[in-house]
Amino acid sequence: MPGLIRGVARTAVVAGTASAVSGRVHHRQQQRWADQANSQAYTQQQAYAQPSYAQPAYAQPVYVAAPEPETEGPDMDTKIAHLKQLAELRDQGVLTPDEFEAQKAQILAS
Repeated sequence: MPGLIRGVARTAVVAGTASAVSGRVHHRQQQRWADQANSQAYTQQQAYAQPSYAQPAYAQPVYVAAPEPETEGPDMDTKIAHLKQLAELRDQGVLTPDEFEAQKAQILAS
């Protein structure tokens, strides 16, 4: 019987030692994997982090005044008044019909 107890005791010691070693190996592997995951997460955060740099300075816009609209000479009321005067002069015989047409064309063109 003493040989049996000795065999059981030896088996218990070997099994306990193996269990302890296995537990330490497992714990060490878990720690390494956690460290790797943390370092990968850190490097990914660094890779996706916004770089800090100064905002670009943009030139102020330059505003140019629009050109003044050109006046077209006398307005339409003035042109009509001139044409009426020319028609009266033509009716009075002061202007010939050809002179009237030439003056009329000149007034309408301006």
